[in-house]
Amino acid sequence: MTPEQILAGQARASARRRPLEGIWQDCYDHALPAPHAAPLFDATAADAAEQLAASLLAELAPPWSRWFGLAPARRVADGADAQAAARLLEAAAETLQGHLDRSNFALELHQAFLELVVTGTAVLLAEEAPPGEASALRFAAVPLREAVLEEGASGRLDTVYRVLRLTPAEILARWPAAPLAPPRPEETSAPLRVVEAVWPDARAGHRHAVVLDSGEAPPALLAEGRFAENPFIAFRWLKVPGETYGRGPVAKALPDIRTANKVVELILKNASIAATGIWQAEDDGVLNPATVRLVPGAIIPKAQGSAGLTPLAAPGNFDVSQIVLQDLRARIRGALLADRIAASDKVGMTATEVTARSAISVRLLGAIYGRLQAELLGPLVARCLAILRRRGEVPALLAGGEEARLVYASPLARVQARADAADTLLFLQAAAGLGAEAKAVLDAPAAARWLARTLGAPAEIIRPADTTNPNKE
Repeated sequence: MTPEQILAGQARASARRRPLEGIWQDCYDHALPAPHAAPLFDATAADAAEQLAASLLAELAPPWSRWFGLAPARRVADGADAQAAARLLEAAAETLQGHLDRSNFALELHQAFLELVVTGTAVLLAEEAPPGEASALRFAAVPLREAVLEEGASGRLDTVYRVLRLTPAEILARWPAAPLAPPRPEETSAPLRVVEAVWPDARAGHRHAVVLDSGEAPPALLAEGRFAENPFIAFRWLKVPGETYGRGPVAKALPDIRTANKVVELILKNASIAATGIWQAEDDGVLNPATVRLVPGAIIPKAQGSAGLTPLAAPGNFDVSQIVLQDLRARIRGALLADRIAASDKVGMTATEVTARSAISVRLLGAIYGRLQAELLGPLVARCLAILRRRGEVPALLAGGEEARLVYASPLARVQARADAADTLLFLQAAAGLGAEAKAVLDAPAAARWLARTLGAPAEIIRPADTTNPNKE
């Protein structure tokens, strides 16, 4: 696309997004308010939103823990070659995990999850770090106010326009080959409008272009290139057919959040009346209400025979507000899953209770987890592997994704794996109790290898199939 076409596409996408910006700002004001926003009187939504974002990080991509693995995509015969391929893929996964641990991945992903909870859509930028840094990967949570998204034929948000305000020095620092004259040290340049665009291309994977939109001169191309994998990873909480952007849990609970905020405001006003009272005084020419101070030990003068300053009874009882507020807060925390997927404070939970609680989390986040796998975790690992493969830190065996498949090993994914393993162990116990003939049909080494794969056991502790039985020809 030409610079003019890129700017026109960004303008059209921004116009389609504009009706949603008001509801997003309202969600931010009530769940993640800015310092200059209107004051909040109830922090239930803000607390629940932070808990949900932290729970997503802990359940999907826990820091300093392996939440993914790589396995051969094609089922091959068990043997030395299969074991060598498994060890090679395990080494590649360990290399990627090491780079993620040394990078800012956990910090930026948590920020992206915060925006996902509030607006329903988030964007994570995965870039290659400059040589010499501790990690080859560098991440950035892109604010949704900067990114304009379009959905492609695949159903994913694969076209991204990002609008930035950068000075010439910042532009040259990010894109050194940009056709800009370096600013002099004594010059103070105003920020320039820059549009960064990434869109899919059937022949080149993803095309990338950076356009300078000064408004006075024709748009100029600052940089261009291509990526095998999209560096902008856009993902959604849930999606309604026909819509491009996702919908988040804060938007769903916004009516209750507004009402709870108003109820607490009224309670505080009523409390101030109860604490200071409402007073009336006769205009007797002696008492001046403007100079009266209602403090302990104060002496308030009054004319002889006048009523002076007398309290006025407050109208009505506002105790019903506590019942309404309790119900509203419960619904807000339920909509944001704060009481359902958060860790329980019960001491001494049994294994059955832990399993049941994990199963509840899987049911609640099943659809959301499937979408996050397809739109976030899978593209994220593919993008990171592409960077490491270009640097030569992972083998070319992973090229094209034909020899390896992604295996999720996060806490949420292991819940289903443990359930499958429990069902298999129950079958093995039942079959063994049927007698020798039923037990003879079982392949114990194959069952052990299947349990190892299902429960995520390392490949180093499993012997190849041809050595598990020394007498096997």
